[in-house]
Amino acid sequence: MSQKPKIIFLGIIFLALPIFVNADYVGQTANFFIDPSYDLSKREEISATLQKISQNLYFYIDDSWWNSLDDSQRNEIGLALDNLAAEFKYKIYSFLTSTFGEEWKPGIDNNDTITILFHRMKEGAGGYFNSGDEYPRAQNPRTNKREMVYLNTDDLKSPLIKSYLAHEFTHLITFNQKDRLRGVSEEVWLNEARADFSSTLLGYDDKYQASNLEQKVRTFLANPNDSLTEWSNQTTDYGALNLFTQYLVDHYGIKILADSLQSSKTGIPSINEALAKNGFQEDFSKIFTDWTIAVSLGDCQVGEKYCYKNENLKNFRVIPSLIFLPSTQKTTLSLNYSIKQWSGNWYRIIGGEGDLKLEFDGADQTQFKVVYILCQDSLNCKVNFLNLDKSQKGEILISDFNKNYTSLTLIPSIQTKTSNFSDKEPFFNFSLSISTEIKVKEEKEAELIKQLLAQIDFLQKEIAKVQAQINAILAKKIGTCTFSADLYFGIMNSPEVRCLQEFLKAQGPEIYPEGLITGNFLSLTQAAAIRFQEKYANEILRPLGLERGTGFVGAQTRTKINQLLTQ
Repeated sequence: MSQKPKIIFLGIIFLALPIFVNADYVGQTANFFIDPSYDLSKREEISATLQKISQNLYFYIDDSWWNSLDDSQRNEIGLALDNLAAEFKYKIYSFLTSTFGEEWKPGIDNNDTITILFHRMKEGAGGYFNSGDEYPRAQNPRTNKREMVYLNTDDLKSPLIKSYLAHEFTHLITFNQKDRLRGVSEEVWLNEARADFSSTLLGYDDKYQASNLEQKVRTFLANPNDSLTEWSNQTTDYGALNLFTQYLVDHYGIKILADSLQSSKTGIPSINEALAKNGFQEDFSKIFTDWTIAVSLGDCQVGEKYCYKNENLKNFRVIPSLIFLPSTQKTTLSLNYSIKQWSGNWYRIIGGEGDLKLEFDGADQTQFKVVYILCQDSLNCKVNFLNLDKSQKGEILISDFNKNYTSLTLIPSIQTKTSNFSDKEPFFNFSLSISTEIKVKEEKEAELIKQLLAQIDFLQKEIAKVQAQINAILAKKIGTCTFSADLYFGIMNSPEVRCLQEFLKAQGPEIYPEGLITGNFLSLTQAAAIRFQEKYANEILRPLGLERGTGFVGAQTRTKINQLLTQ
């Protein structure tokens, strides 16, 4: 992971460059200012020695770390630096500069060679770029007065080091193209989007396993509702941003990122300008909406823009928050949520009986866009848009919902703000009122009562079977965990959820690869429950008429869990 610290200056002053340049030499020791928020020991300044020089790179390494290595380890680092230097010379530099433009040359230090400083960083940090190094000391007392990037020593021998260097070098290019040549500072989120996509652009993500892309998919699945444009400098910020950028380039090409970098505009307006320049009718808002649909459906047959083209993402799907409607004659639910600008939010409604009515009511001070997808199984889906009035209210009416559809996926978003995003954007509230009701004619009431009584009898027998299994488990005192109540997404600090997580973990990494035991029923636990349900689909799902798992741990799922516990 890599991030760009935000350096704020009151103005930019371009000073005359020195006439004479003293080139660095191998073995030269220098002091460097570093960012304490990234450094493992929170240092502000370190001593580092130049260990290698390539055609266009200086490799400085933190002395305290280098001195802790033995000769064998230093030889391994030397080979890693040779490989990285060759990769930069023959691939990274030429590819990225031909796509996005050049970095500042000869730069503030009047030297075409770029400095890479390796120092130990906190876990999860791949590196960073500090634009303050591009200014003289009169403007920034902590400047290193070099074109340089910072990388984590822990990643020196990792295959990901190429992706991290490409990421940070893209920041260096962006500074030159935006700040220097056009006098504007890029929105942080778009600066990071280009930088993080460089790994895919260079082909480093073609092999998906252990790639930068795989890391970002995992981050997204754990935090799918993160805003694209709010940047709090956290690992979670990269998940949704990377997945959106993959979609943007998939359907509109790398020229959109490149041309927006060559624009005097920044952020969303620069993307819109690049789209128009390349002959596209869609704007950023339309593309964002299509992306939220694509990560839910992943089906080009429903719409050509409702899928990824990247082979590594063709089967990718977001896991929506599940809203389960009980099968009763009349059901009413009232739910409250809050979301931020340019964040994806997915809510899937299943179950219920009879006619469904959904009422949406959003905060008046903004404008919502609401997509809803109706699916019969997973192969027959259609996309619709909810019309909202000036008060941000709208409703959906569906006759015989459970008979005609297996799910309704609601995708609300807010897309009104287009610039000057901060690291803490406000939340906006909305509410859902969902009701179902079975309406029968008088002549069918007697038959309906008969059917309901038969269902009650069947359920009572099933309940008796389940209770017997529960009693058997209690009698045998297998562990301390029993499963007698429904468990579902959103339950927090629950001993029962903790028991469920321990059980799912015991089923193996193919069911619960993360293996987290927290007591909080969130997206990772929901995904594990879905995998368990689909593994035993004949016993759990098909008796309920379902093809895919829901993540809702109801009676059928608990019966199978309790059965396995007694074996």
